Amino acid sequence: MKTTPNNLASSLSRCLAVTRAGWLVLLVVISHADAAETASAAKKPNILLIVSDDQGWPDLGCIGTKPLRTPHLDRLAAEGVRGTSFYVTWPACTPSRGSLLTGRYPQRNGLYDMIRNDLVNFGHRYTAEEYAVSPEMTLGLDPRERTLGDVLRGAGYRTGMVGKWDMGQARRYLPLQRGFDFFYGHGNNGIDYYTHERYGVHSMFAGNARTEADKGTYATDLFRREALRFIRDGKETPWFLYLAFNAPHGASSFASDQPDEKAHTGVQAPEKYVAPYRGQVASERLAQYCGAVTCMDDAIGEILAHLRQTGQAENTLVVFFSDNGGSGNGGNAPLRGQKSTMWEGGLRVPFIAWWPNKIPAGKITDEFLTSLEILPTFASVAGAKLPKDVPLDGFDLLAVLRGEQSSPRTEMFWQRRGDKAARVGQWKWVESEKGGGLFDLSADLGEKHDLSAEKPDMLQQVRSRFATWRAKMDATEPRGPFRDY
Repeated sequence: MKTTPNNLASSLSRCLAVTRAGWLVLLVVISHADAAETASAAKKPNILLIVSDDQGWPDLGCIGTKPLRTPHLDRLAAEGVRGTSFYVTWPACTPSRGSLLTGRYPQRNGLYDMIRNDLVNFGHRYTAEEYAVSPEMTLGLDPRERTLGDVLRGAGYRTGMVGKWDMGQARRYLPLQRGFDFFYGHGNNGIDYYTHERYGVHSMFAGNARTEADKGTYATDLFRREALRFIRDGKETPWFLYLAFNAPHGASSFASDQPDEKAHTGVQAPEKYVAPYRGQVASERLAQYCGAVTCMDDAIGEILAHLRQTGQAENTLVVFFSDNGGSGNGGNAPLRGQKSTMWEGGLRVPFIAWWPNKIPAGKITDEFLTSLEILPTFASVAGAKLPKDVPLDGFDLLAVLRGEQSSPRTEMFWQRRGDKAARVGQWKWVESEKGGGLFDLSADLGEKHDLSAEKPDMLQQVRSRFATWRAKMDATEPRGPFRDY
């Protein structure tokens, strides 16, 4: 066909029309892709991990063995799943928290003892210069370890840490360098609830810097405020908040009204929470403990109420447990022992999981579960990739909570210096200077009847399983700060 100006114009017009149509199709495709991505992000649940400090296994109102008032945690349990055989990896703060953050035994991640200055045992108050070179400032979770913050931030989550960190206070160890976008809290074992000092050193952080802006305000109230701030500030992306109360741990300060300079203050709580317990419990110290638990429960209740009011509740997984067994709480009966021991009272802790319409309501499970399951579970819920270069020690526990399967966990091992323990099935073995033996937990939850002489074959079997575990830990790529390599 002969080309004319009219034919050329007509061809160009058709080309432009096709091009415009193509661009429209492309824009529609991109728009749908963006919408799909937004919808996918919106479907990801928020995750709230609440950890209390030194709260004993029986220390919930719903258990009914003590006059404790915890209505909000009781409601959480009534609307979710309460675990009765949930364990942590160490009977005190630091290693226990390192495990829930990494999904690894303390002996794997390297943080298998306390980061603590021992001069406080002698009534010593630190100067800033002394503290700067002390273990509490120079030691921390190995920077090579990947935390829950790292894993969930990698899956598109906004990550926050509020409360007790206890993974090191040098900048390289603080939350903002360990996968968290937001941090308000203290980096060490404990603080005075009002002055926020730890034996003479101010210890509250906002981000990477210490702050005295809130000095004089009760710590639980501050952690409630900052948790709500974090949740309110980010509504467009899924969020993960690690809320670690220092309650009801004793205050890390010396009592000003005691003639003995080594006397510790004990637990502190606002008067309105302590007063109702006077006359109901054996001592003022215990009334303070109970008051601290109820104040923490109120803070949790306000946060949960906010989630309900803002329509976030049904899309939020909440998990609650204590970092170790109770200490100074009037006892952990029917369990034996307390914090710092290898008895059940030091290792078995209260546990609640809540996720409306996703896990059952009002269920109590005695399945064998541990804090090592937390990281794999949250990663699964978030669609996050698990670290492939390090072995993890737990599994996704949601199917167990739903009652779809029994717990695949059949054994658990603990070591604190010379103290050792293992649970293999129903059998528990303890070896320590404070006592030990072999116990059948199915018939003897209080570990009162040593069956070592009656069951020598079982004793040997459990000890053999411990030795195998220990060899596996020793063969793991070494991590600091304590391991010799």
